[in-house]
Amino acid sequence: MSARTPLPPRRLVRSLAGQLFVVQVVIVAAVVAGGAVLAYLFTAGRADDAARRQVTAVARAVADSPTVREAAGAPDPTAVLQPYAERVRVDTGVSFVTVMDTAGIRWTHPLPEQIGRPFLGHIDWALAGETRSETYTGTLGSSVRVVTPVLDERHRVVALVSAGITVQSISAQLRGPLLALVGVAGAALAVGGIGTYLANSRLRRHTHGMGPAELSHLYEYHQATLHAVREGLVLLDRDHRVVLCNDAARELLGLEGPVEGRPVDGLGLPDALLAAVSGDAPVRDEVHLTAERVVVLNTSTIGTGLGRVLTLRDHTELQALSGELDSVRGFTEALGAQAHEAANRLHAVVSLIELGRHREAVEFATAELALAQRLTDRVVAAVGEPVLAALLLGKAAQAAERGVELTLTPDSSIDDGVLPPRLTARDLITVLGNLIDNAVDAAITGAAANPGPPEVTVTARIDGDHLLLRVADTGAGIDPGAVDDVFRRGWSTKQDGRAGGNGAGNGDGNGGTGRGSEQGTGRGAEQANGREDGNGTGGSVGHGHGHGHGHGRGLGLALVAQAARRNGGTVAVGRERGAVLTVRLPLDRPAREGAGEHRRVAVAP
Repeated sequence: MSARTPLPPRRLVRSLAGQLFVVQVVIVAAVVAGGAVLAYLFTAGRADDAARRQVTAVARAVADSPTVREAAGAPDPTAVLQPYAERVRVDTGVSFVTVMDTAGIRWTHPLPEQIGRPFLGHIDWALAGETRSETYTGTLGSSVRVVTPVLDERHRVVALVSAGITVQSISAQLRGPLLALVGVAGAALAVGGIGTYLANSRLRRHTHGMGPAELSHLYEYHQATLHAVREGLVLLDRDHRVVLCNDAARELLGLEGPVEGRPVDGLGLPDALLAAVSGDAPVRDEVHLTAERVVVLNTSTIGTGLGRVLTLRDHTELQALSGELDSVRGFTEALGAQAHEAANRLHAVVSLIELGRHREAVEFATAELALAQRLTDRVVAAVGEPVLAALLLGKAAQAAERGVELTLTPDSSIDDGVLPPRLTARDLITVLGNLIDNAVDAAITGAAANPGPPEVTVTARIDGDHLLLRVADTGAGIDPGAVDDVFRRGWSTKQDGRAGGNGAGNGDGNGGTGRGSEQGTGRGAEQANGREDGNGTGGSVGHGHGHGHGHGRGLGLALVAQAARRNGGTVAVGRERGAVLTVRLPLDRPAREGAGEHRRVAVAP
């Protein structure tokens, strides 16, 4: 037979609540017992003092009686004093009243057979004229007694009087108070035990019956997990004060110093993020912008209104890569569109040749080639930075496909190698790409209200120690009342498939919020760069006569402002024929956190 594994010794009390219950019961019992003992000692001491005062008063009263003084000189003092002493003893409630001569021979006693015998006790101080008390064991047992002298007219001691109460009588007087004291102590112990049991039952429910070691391990696991996870975690109480904030949340939200106990509206969060956090409705995978990052927010309620838990995921790199991928897709689609147009033109040239119209065929072919080449030559000659040049050529092709003429101003000039390494290609794509997309959409939606073809004008040049990127369109411009909101997350001109003013642009095609966006042209059409792929993460960002706030919308210009802030630059809003957005990025100083602000300028009505 295999040896049975010995079971570990079972602890009598395991849970923290059980241990506290035992400790508290012991403490309550000790306190009650100690109080009872002290009360008994106090009561016994007072009873002893009262007995001494009583026997002293009786002894002096008897010694001062003329009957005792006269009987002390009579031939037979016992005949007179014995009845008198017994009467006084009964009337005063003392145990004995003994009258004796100066030699200590009793004249009176409660036990007649003790008359004529020596008094048991000390009489020396009484013979000296003093009255003293003592506890002494006599014929009636241990007693508290007093001996006092009887003085004649010349103040000579002629006899002695002793009165006393037995200790047994004093104890009998304490029996009633002692029983009451025991009853009160028992009741106090019972009430304390019941209260302790109820309190510890509640504690047991809250601690789930776990012991101190288990709670300590649980706390250590909690702390390790809290600081190890890469997702941000923030706990708020019912008053929206921070109860807990892990390291990842501090980094994602840019928080410094202690935040526990601070109200959430005092953390300096963006307005849209603060509104989502403070609202009662739960939030699911909602994209928000902080000063430096793109985060995905989820919220839920703790218990029955105890507070809220917030989780934050960093999507900055993912959104940037997604934006670059979407830009590549846009370039691919533009090349496909150009291939389609080239095929159409080739068919036209072939048809002209077949018809024998050779001169018209040559003119048609060379005119199209010259137009495309002039645009390419203009961009390549003015913009030596390859990322910007490729972006402009791709956006020009996309704009042309949508019927918008994109032109580069003559003063545009950026040499290769001028831009500092810290100004990354991702930020350039985010800034210029989103500005152009918004401007193209705005020009299309404003085409009906403006004569001539829709146009977008781009300026990209070095202006002193800054890189200047300006995009102007022929749309309706920005509503002056919306200037303060245009760079906030969630601001959009799209409502029910309509876009007004300067633009319903995509919010992610250039480092924005997802893989696609919903774009309207005023006719509700979905264009090549404006598809809706069902991910729910695309957004429309623009500026114009109205704005809407919806999930997945309003991130393009917010990302432009974020990229400008990250690189220490500014974004300005103006107006010419339509809206003009100007971004200035410094070249000669490092980006600093929180640098750069949105400049809202006056917009002409």
